[in-house]
Amino acid sequence: MTGSVAHGPTDRVARRRLTLRGRLLLTLVAVTAVVSLTVGGVSVVLLQAFLVGRLDDQLAGAVARSSTGREGGFPGPGRGPRGGDFGFLLQPGQAEGTLGAEIEDGTVERVAVLDDRGRAASLETDTASALLGVDPGEGPTTVRLASLGAYRLVATTTPDGSTIVTGLPLSGVRSTTLSLLAIIVTATAAGVVVVVLLGGAVIQRAVRPLHDVTRTATRVRDVDLTSGAVVLPDRVPADVAATPDEVGEVASALNRMLDHVEAALAERHRSETQVRQFVADASHELRTPLASIQGYSELVRRRPEPLPDDVVAAMGRVESEARRMAGLVDDLLLLARLDAGRPVEREEVDLVPLAVAALSDAHAAGPDHRWVLDLDGLDPESGDADEVTVLGEEARLQQVLANLLGNARVHTPPGTTVTLRVERSGGDAVVTVADDGPGVPDGLRDSVFERFTRGDSSRSRAAGSTGLGLSIVAAVVRAHGGTVASPAQARGAAFVVSLPLARSSDETSTTDGGIGGDVHHGAQHQGP
Repeated sequence: MTGSVAHGPTDRVARRRLTLRGRLLLTLVAVTAVVSLTVGGVSVVLLQAFLVGRLDDQLAGAVARSSTGREGGFPGPGRGPRGGDFGFLLQPGQAEGTLGAEIEDGTVERVAVLDDRGRAASLETDTASALLGVDPGEGPTTVRLASLGAYRLVATTTPDGSTIVTGLPLSGVRSTTLSLLAIIVTATAAGVVVVVLLGGAVIQRAVRPLHDVTRTATRVRDVDLTSGAVVLPDRVPADVAATPDEVGEVASALNRMLDHVEAALAERHRSETQVRQFVADASHELRTPLASIQGYSELVRRRPEPLPDDVVAAMGRVESEARRMAGLVDDLLLLARLDAGRPVEREEVDLVPLAVAALSDAHAAGPDHRWVLDLDGLDPESGDADEVTVLGEEARLQQVLANLLGNARVHTPPGTTVTLRVERSGGDAVVTVADDGPGVPDGLRDSVFERFTRGDSSRSRAAGSTGLGLSIVAAVVRAHGGTVASPAQARGAAFVVSLPLARSSDETSTTDGGIGGDVHHGAQHQGP
């Protein structure tokens, strides 16, 4: 059964961890080893073929000398005992290890090998029997003899019908070939070591400019590009970008891209500044005519003369819409000021009395909801249970609480329980507004703090929602150095605001917050 091979995560991680320098060096080493071994292998094959060819030439001379020796005195068939006259081996010029044998009627009659002293040494029968397979009609043949090793053998037929077998050993060819192979392997290993050392140094020098590119890209990555005037001072050094190679091309392209990004961000900031200024100016200019409209509407309604009912209703609508538009203008003006980076006032503000006041206002605006103040997170034994003090602008923080409670009131049905919790967590003051209503739709969770975000029909003009309440919360909290989030809930919605405490709990004053009997520490306070 066939199937594809799946590479696991470990293989992919290993490939990612191998640097460019490592891959280049590994490739260089592999190419060097393959080329060296290929050249060495071809050299060994060619040398072996050359040595065997030269041995065959020597064998041809040995055959000629053996034939001459037999004609000059080698006894014929049946003459002399086995292992007797080996004159054909003792001819001048025969080399050490030369093998000679005479075969008659399929039987090896005589066989011997010249030793290092030039004397003919007889062979055993089991070794001699391997000579019977040599065909006189073939050229040199390689045969492995039991006690002698590999031999190149040639068989010739004499006029009297017997067969003379002459052979030379292949041991010299084999030893020379093995020596060359050992030299090639050793030289390849030494070459790989040299390539690793020298090649690694050369590659390291070649890729060093890439480190400048990486450092530049890393520094740019750490720059906050989300808002405000953005300047990208980091560039790849000019000498690296000017090199006429691929690294220089990458560095130059990165510098051009950073120039383009910086220009685009500057244009974005200029456009945002213009829009922000326009919104601020328009909001400021609209405040006067809106105030005039409200004033004239109220003046008309206070006339002593009775007015027709339709006029009274129309003026009531005019006044209502003028108030709504005035609130929208004030929200836009506040957002424009916060976007412009206008600093907020810094004074110590205790969030507990702010929470009590905000909850009372929320109850007055939404008596059909159940309002709960939870101070369970505060430790009454610490001596400072009445204080959760932060540095900020009291009016703006009061607006944060009012907007969160108003958001819960507008977007939940009557009878919903809304809980305002104030607590300390580490070095932060944490304010949570949670309800058991329908919750935030999943499609709006990522954009709930964006401007003019409305979730359903309740976020309509009839309900008085402008879609700016939560965006003001986010902007004010951000201006105070805090964070706001809406974590997913199993039921209902929750908005969590974290602000840095003005001082640690052990340094907090033990004075009473002055909120009387409306709040009971360690318990929940419900709205009236």
